[in-house]
Amino acid sequence: MYGKAFAPEYQGALNTLSVNSSLTDVLAVGTRELRAAERAGRHGEVARSGLAVAEAHRRLGQVRDADRAWKASYRAARAAGDTAAMAWALWSGGTLARQRGAFPLARRLLRLAAELGEQGGDVVVRGYSLAGLAETGRIQGDYQAVRRLHEQLLAEARRRGEARHTVWALEGIAQIHRNTGEYDTAYALFEEAAEIAARADDRRGHAWALRGLADIVSVRDGNVERALALLSEAERTCREMKLSSALAYNHKMRGNVLYRAERWAEARDLYEQALAEFRAMSEPRGEALARLGLAKSLARLGRDRAETAAELAELAGELERIGLRHAREMVARAQQEFGVAAEVVR
Repeated sequence: MYGKAFAPEYQGALNTLSVNSSLTDVLAVGTRELRAAERAGRHGEVARSGLAVAEAHRRLGQVRDADRAWKASYRAARAAGDTAAMAWALWSGGTLARQRGAFPLARRLLRLAAELGEQGGDVVVRGYSLAGLAETGRIQGDYQAVRRLHEQLLAEARRRGEARHTVWALEGIAQIHRNTGEYDTAYALFEEAAEIAARADDRRGHAWALRGLADIVSVRDGNVERALALLSEAERTCREMKLSSALAYNHKMRGNVLYRAERWAEARDLYEQALAEFRAMSEPRGEALARLGLAKSLARLGRDRAETAAELAELAGELERIGLRHAREMVARAQQEFGVAAEVVR
């Protein structure tokens, strides 16, 4: 039913690269082809090579380089009169904006990308852009608004036999179910995503699915060792492919598993590691979640109650500013857990 996963963001001279190519390899090849295209004055190829460079920088957590690269790709695509290439550049920029926590900008860029994709007759970039809008809403906790879009995109991906997008949609829907307490449904969806990703050789999608499964077996089943084993398997892929963001989220999830098992000192160490990784790549959502886990671990280890209250209050304010509704609710639960909700300054 599903073919082998492919990476449509690797275009032109880079279309032989695999979805599983190491990001450092993608960056090296993309930069070489980009320079050659610039010397030859081939705007279309500059746009396509620049897109791969932008995506490699973004996934490696190199935010400033990624920002420069997607904008340069867009300018080259516009110079070439290539509407679809302009859409791909905007998709990259919108995805980067979401990663940086700039959600209004992410939505604006992704909507433009979807519109240009439709105008340019590129159904793939249109689908990726709509998926980006769905993921933006999901990350912010606006589940009611984006659940239907996730399901629509899943149906389209299944119909076209696109393994990578099917895996993405399944994982997104699974995360919504997990965050609303529907653990059995979430587990089944993550399990299906892992199976499809494995058959299609989508190692990145497989690693994210394993992380989701680890979360469920930890929170639902209390099976610490299985959860840690799943995360270790996913971590190997993250390291081999240089998936910096996925690796940081893996470490944060490992902290969650250890915290639930009341292994608070170990959890603290993992949260500190994840926090440093998120800060290095300027990823505010991951940073906020790691800070929350660290604050809870330190509280369990005897941190002064007033310090915990101040930390959680500051974090709540930051999440309100960013617009992360679900994460803000998690902070509120932590404030209740440690009896400091009344001390929050509003």
